[in-house]
Amino acid sequence: MDDQIPSFEGPVCPLPLKNETTIVLGHGSGGLMTHNLIQEVFQAHFRNSFINAGNDFANTPIPENYQNGKLSISTDGHIISPIFYPGGDIGRLAICGTVNDISMSGSTPLYITASFILEEGLQIADLNKIVLSMQAAAEEAGVEIVAGDTKVVEKGKGDGIFISTTGIGWLPNHIEIRGDLARPGDVILISGTIGDHGIAVLSARGDLGFETNLQSDVAPLNHLIQSLIKEIPEIHVLRDPTRGGLATTLNEIARQSNVGLMIYDELVPVNSIVQSACEMLGFDPLYVANEGKVVVMLPKEYKEKALEIMKLNPYGKNAAFIGEVVANHSGHVVLKTSFGTTRMLEMMSGEMLPRIC
Repeated sequence: MDDQIPSFEGPVCPLPLKNETTIVLGHGSGGLMTHNLIQEVFQAHFRNSFINAGNDFANTPIPENYQNGKLSISTDGHIISPIFYPGGDIGRLAICGTVNDISMSGSTPLYITASFILEEGLQIADLNKIVLSMQAAAEEAGVEIVAGDTKVVEKGKGDGIFISTTGIGWLPNHIEIRGDLARPGDVILISGTIGDHGIAVLSARGDLGFETNLQSDVAPLNHLIQSLIKEIPEIHVLRDPTRGGLATTLNEIARQSNVGLMIYDELVPVNSIVQSACEMLGFDPLYVANEGKVVVMLPKEYKEKALEIMKLNPYGKNAAFIGEVVANHSGHVVLKTSFGTTRMLEMMSGEMLPRIC
């Protein structure tokens, strides 16, 4: 009868060896190694009562001065190669991208949740840098990271680290800013030079063929936007031109609002390094990604006031007027060149730079 007793020796999982330098599968087990990772990395750096409570949820209050409004919610995934690049990293990108998405409705961002997919072999020192960067960006924006989750995948089944975030903000009832509210006669402004993020990431990969000191523009724009909203009673559209660049973002707005957009080529601000890199590689700066710029559309009587407010903020110091909303060319974006000719700017149809957002 003894030979009929089943043996459980095969399925037994050995106790994983403690690893203090790299991520191993045991860090995703839900056991002691997971607990230690959360305590030593995430709780140590995010430093707030919501994270430290150790729950799978966060009960967050609505601040007392926020009344008569509604919640604004946005979710985003962040993958980028390399995960560190001039001017930023995937952690700063995750926080700033989510803060900006919430802010484009006119909402005040309050809270963020974050989910981490870690690849086996990721250096824990690098994870610490990323989490510290996230906390610094959150403090700059004035938001709190209140809940999160961590999973580990086998080596070769990830790309170091992926981060998914959800942002929660508060939108007062009197604010109505959307992509379908552009009106003929509106002016189009942008908060600074375009294409900086995409070219900085490309430079970090060593694909430019020359060295530059160009930094990514990744930044939280909520304070700049709230300054505009406070001083200008009528803003129709706010949008951050991320993947697909300025041209793709403008096409989205033109289609949403069923209007034409006329852009003046010589007025669009472009860093000389970005311009040179694009000419060498055959790119158009209008289609290169940004992570710290906002497009603003508002009645032309507020043009100078809006530019003045934007330039007072360090992330808007190069703000510029770049075009107008027009009644013709409905649903299209037209670029007018310095020679007086025009051409249609179509939405980007492919992928120019992989893993940049």
